[in-house]
Amino acid sequence: MGLDITWAVDWVRRSAETVAEHRTRLIALDREIGDGDHGENLDRGFQAVLPKLDDLSAGSTPGDVLKLVATTLISTVGGAAGPLYGTAYLKGAMAAGSATSLDGPAIAAVLTAARDGIVARGKAESGDKTMVDAWTPAVEAADAAAETGADARTVLEAAASAAEAGAEATEPLVARKGRASYLGERSAGHRDPGAESSALLLRAAADAAEAAAGD
Repeated sequence: MGLDITWAVDWVRRSAETVAEHRTRLIALDREIGDGDHGENLDRGFQAVLPKLDDLSAGSTPGDVLKLVATTLISTVGGAAGPLYGTAYLKGAMAAGSATSLDGPAIAAVLTAARDGIVARGKAESGDKTMVDAWTPAVEAADAAAETGADARTVLEAAASAAEAGAEATEPLVARKGRASYLGERSAGHRDPGAESSALLLRAAADAAEAAAGD
């Protein structure tokens, strides 16, 4: 079963809900190794997306939803998160194209494009203690699932679980990119807020797919 516009809109709504729910935690994580605004900025961005969902025209596609998220985040989210997440959603939208439904391989392609956009924009790689440490294992898990013929829901579940493990694995790392890198060895022992928010957003995608499968 493919995932259509209904799933994409539900993903955004669930994303806004989970970011709002975990806003304080994201702020606390960012305060430990960054400037403390990650949760607030991301919450503001997704709250700004919500009313725009009602303005989507008839015949809109999942790619249109991702593009809407991208442009809104870029224009409303400050700090590093706006450009990074904006680029991720924009590249994901481009990968989705005009398809009205996304199957397993298409979802894997969307996630890969999103991750590649983050890497190109932030110049980070795995092990740098950034959101890439959540996105890369997510992409690898999604690709592996898609190659077995898994459906879109299963691909997203694999990606979300891998992202959660990846976010947790940032705790012992020493940051090599971003503001956290200024702390040097003191950045170890703290979870990266961008990796944590990435895991939350991918879990929201998987939960939306699970809900769509139950309809």
